[in-house]
Amino acid sequence: MSSISIIGTGNMARTIGTLAVAGGNSVEVIGRDPSKAADLAKTLGDSATTGEFGAVPVGDVVIMALLYANVVPVVAQYGDALAGKVIVDISNPFNPAADGLAIADDTSVAQEVAKVAPAGASVVKAFNTVFAHVLKADRALDVFVAGDDAQAKTYVSKFIESLGLRPLDVGGLDMAHWLEGMGLILMGLARNGLGQWDIALGATEFDD
Repeated sequence: MSSISIIGTGNMARTIGTLAVAGGNSVEVIGRDPSKAADLAKTLGDSATTGEFGAVPVGDVVIMALLYANVVPVVAQYGDALAGKVIVDISNPFNPAADGLAIADDTSVAQEVAKVAPAGASVVKAFNTVFAHVLKADRALDVFVAGDDAQAKTYVSKFIESLGLRPLDVGGLDMAHWLEGMGLILMGLARNGLGQWDIALGATEFDD
């Protein structure tokens, strides 16, 4: 099992943390508001702990469960405290109407994280194509994973499997931009083609 630190105390932090504890992983919860982090850790159970914001996270994998605009600044603020860690960006950089991306066409939040991450850290994009309420519904879902470090992707993929989910490697970190675009497709399907929010994106394999 994995040692996970989650920076953030919102819905995705709670959902991933709950699944992580159920999957036998150790979880550290970190937030700017220590009381919120402590409350979430208490909710997750005895195997969850709290950490100090800005200090070296305990987990080998550090999940940035933050709004997209906060991810890069927080990674930059942590600096060398994240050296040697696998940083997982789960954010979607939607514009205010959630009908377009709020970043340049040639990058992604994950790629911008990689620019400010310390030496020895690896960045992986994952979890951004699954709604929190669907993720916690105990369904067999696909989680798309992008990153340049094969070992880091393998570690994150094993963590994803411990949650009862299927990791699917889509390639290098440059694919994170397209995963963020898939987040927009998910929103479009929920609002239009399917008209409801209990949906998830995935891949189907067919035998010849």
